[in-house]
Amino acid sequence: MDTRQAYPGTVLQQGTLRSFRPAQPPSPPPSRVRPGLQAWPATGGAAVAPLQIARANAQHLDTVLGLIEDARSWLWRKNTDQWEKPWPDPAARDARVRAGLSHDKTWIVWDGDIAAATITITTRRNNAVWANPACTANLAERAVFVHRLITSREYAGSGLGAQLIDWAGLRGCREYGAKWIRIDVWRTNTGLHDYYMSKGFRPCGICADLDYPSGALFQKSVAGIRVPASPKFTETPAGSQLTEPSPTWRKPPSSTSLPSDLRS
Repeated sequence: MDTRQAYPGTVLQQGTLRSFRPAQPPSPPPSRVRPGLQAWPATGGAAVAPLQIARANAQHLDTVLGLIEDARSWLWRKNTDQWEKPWPDPAARDARVRAGLSHDKTWIVWDGDIAAATITITTRRNNAVWANPACTANLAERAVFVHRLITSREYAGSGLGAQLIDWAGLRGCREYGAKWIRIDVWRTNTGLHDYYMSKGFRPCGICADLDYPSGALFQKSVAGIRVPASPKFTETPAGSQLTEPSPTWRKPPSSTSLPSDLRS
């Protein structure tokens, strides 16, 4: 599948592509930002990283599916049955991807016109997966849940995936008051378990439904995350300026004040 489509940083004019530079995003509400801390840079600011992250939409379905197939092809060469076949079937898998796109929960990291990575984040947990007592996390505490975190193999080993995780956590903390980043991981892929633990995640139980393949549960505290000195991507065209977690957080007046991708 062609992952080079409908990307930020270009516009179509009379059948040709020309570059543009998005305008500087507005400053975040001061009430939810710790003063004096470096914000995760946005395109148009003083620091611009080589890559850009932007919210995806329905026209990016083939792009996200292409990244999934890229990851599946690589996993086949590893000692794991992860994504050996779409779960529970291709139609259901594609429906989940479409839902993430249509509800503004999916993001793509672009290197020019190349999709380098994708991530889907939400504040609503899947109660069939995250349920006590099999899950040992305190589910009353606010969290962001990460799905379909995929880095193109061309960018593997660059640290892009780790920064995407921290970006999601900081964004969730700032916009929603999230204390945790949570992710369900393929049960049998112990190498992936080790990877997440090396990035600060800790096991927090399992999904009680043993037929669900991605049933190893992990969480990471947002409190320890810091904005990297050299971010690998900037937000575009008007994403949130992210800051390090604040010790206190004031609840927004209503859920509609949250970005659409973080509304429950």
